[in-house]
Amino acid sequence: MSFRRRIQESPKVDLTPMVDVVFLLLIFFMISTTFIERPGLSIDLPASSSEQVKLEDKEVQVYLAENGDIYLQKEKIDVDELLLYLQRIDANLTKNMTFLLMADKAALHGNVVQLMDAAKSAGFGHLAIATDKKEEN
Repeated sequence: MSFRRRIQESPKVDLTPMVDVVFLLLIFFMISTTFIERPGLSIDLPASSSEQVKLEDKEVQVYLAENGDIYLQKEKIDVDELLLYLQRIDANLTKNMTFLLMADKAALHGNVVQLMDAAKSAGFGHLAIATDKKEEN
């Protein structure tokens, strides 16, 4: 009696579990990553119904937190350092640049005015105050 020899198949690797794991990792990193321009601090901007102004390439972003902390381009700074930084910018450049102030709505009015005055003394041509869009009922 002669037996037929089976043709041996090479082992196959099932990629489905690996694809599932990679997909879950992708979802995890997408959820845990934030894409906020604000520097790790919570600023509650006041609401406004006026139109949005487009962001310009040449702008200086200054954040004012509720407790009075000032951040320049995402780095904590004090008022004197901010004034020195703004004075070092070429006067010809500041005429066309925008000073974007993102102040928390609970920040003291005096601090906001102080930062606006610093922008004016540095010669900025444009001053923008960031707000959130007012929700319509």
